[in-house]
Amino acid sequence: MVPMWMFPVAIACGNTFVLKPSERDPSASLMMAELLAAAGLPPGVLNVVNGDKEAVAVLLRDPRVAAVSFVGSTAVAESIYAEGCRHGKRVQALGGAKNHMVVLPDADLDLAVDALMGAAYGSAGERCMAISVGVAVGDIADRLVERLAPRVRALKLGPGTEGGADMGPLITAQHRDKVVGYIESGVREGARLVVDGREVRPCGHERGFFLGGCLFDHVTPQMRIYREEIFGPVLCVVRVADLDRAVELVNAHEYGNGTAIFTGDGDSARRYTQRIEVGMVGVNVPIPVPMAYHSFGGWKRSLFGPLHVHGPDGVRYYTRLKTVTSRWPAGAAQHAEYSMPVMK
Repeated sequence: MVPMWMFPVAIACGNTFVLKPSERDPSASLMMAELLAAAGLPPGVLNVVNGDKEAVAVLLRDPRVAAVSFVGSTAVAESIYAEGCRHGKRVQALGGAKNHMVVLPDADLDLAVDALMGAAYGSAGERCMAISVGVAVGDIADRLVERLAPRVRALKLGPGTEGGADMGPLITAQHRDKVVGYIESGVREGARLVVDGREVRPCGHERGFFLGGCLFDHVTPQMRIYREEIFGPVLCVVRVADLDRAVELVNAHEYGNGTAIFTGDGDSARRYTQRIEVGMVGVNVPIPVPMAYHSFGGWKRSLFGPLHVHGPDGVRYYTRLKTVTSRWPAGAAQHAEYSMPVMK
């Protein structure tokens, strides 16, 4: 999905494109390239290069590469931004996220629970737009957690090839171990683990990299599970007294990728959208991924570079401004002017 926010805009703006997918899942990029070739895209317009950080280093140094777009962790995004700029390239580097969904007491609770389930556990939480923090405002917290817990326990795990599963496996055994480490950290630091999915395995796939949905309550901003991006099926519920405290909580986080507010009150929604320091905001929309005519990108340490992905910013990024001033003088010869020229 993410490269398709980039290379169509780049190609439409007259560029050729080199796509370097993650070495963990290269097949989708190769399939897209094959489909475009079959559709008649000329050779050399879209190129797929596989590899690891050595391939990235070549792209960052090669003078034929004018611009670099990246999506990944903040540490890598910051490194790519610095190295690419050092070599004189324009760089657009999207980093990590810790997306909050604020639920006010006047929200439609059924709608909010459905939204949290899909946004937190879809794709097993392995997407940069996943909601990983539910901010329960006022007296809705107990009701929200009570509604969420049985839904999380009922999540069906299985390989995507079989169909009918709510969540598939995590991408590698190492990443599953990392997510489990976060869960253990949350327990040690005093969060209440309402639903523990660490021992959940789909029948017949016990050796897979599966992890059941996990739900924490009474999480505080000091905890590691709140501060860091987990990138797995783990939802943390933080309780705050009112909307002002919710805004302060979200704005204090180092990431500013996406956020949402669920409420039945237009004034609360307006206050939140105006005051929040996050690049993409949804009102009763859990994952505020823009339409094609919008741009995609966060604030703070979720994006390095001034322009977002696709939409108007994508066109600005994949083009360069050129100003042409011309005149066709007629009649008498012009004399020299020694001051700053002004068109007459």
